[in-house]
Amino acid sequence: MRKHNGMRPQDVAILLKIISINSENWQMVSLASSLRISISEISESLNRSRIAGLIDYNKKRINRQNLLEFLEHGVRYVFPQEPGSMVRGIPTAHSHPTMKKNFISEMDYVWPDSKGTTMGLTIEPFYPKQVEAVNEDELFYKLLSLVDVIRVGKVREIQYALIELRKSISNE
Repeated sequence: MRKHNGMRPQDVAILLKIISINSENWQMVSLASSLRISISEISESLNRSRIAGLIDYNKKRINRQNLLEFLEHGVRYVFPQEPGSMVRGIPTAHSHPTMKKNFISEMDYVWPDSKGTTMGLTIEPFYPKQVEAVNEDELFYKLLSLVDVIRVGKVREIQYALIELRKSISNE
């Protein structure tokens, strides 16, 4: 049996990408390609997630309730985030276009990206090529932004993010 050396930030992104695919028929090659993460790193990530109980033994089906529980109660402690310097980037957290309709804020949060159109405080992505991957998958982008709300948001924002995550992850 493999030893579990703790979760890595990209593990969260990989699980959320599988959720956004919404099928158990995904292939590791296409997952790696869409996320811009090597197949070996995807494999290692899925092993960590299996040991943590976030994906089934065959590494095809997400244990959705366990993932929700981890996102709600653990992600902000395991992968804490403090907004950094002001940069140009892709809006995240409460600055995501969907959430911006519900929350008024003087300051935007962004994942750094030289092609981005929004100036805001830096939130580090879960892995280096995340910004490229979210440009091709709107649901994946929204899920990652909701998780960022949990990591940096205020109570009301976090409550909203948890409701939205439950809808998306539980297939409600």
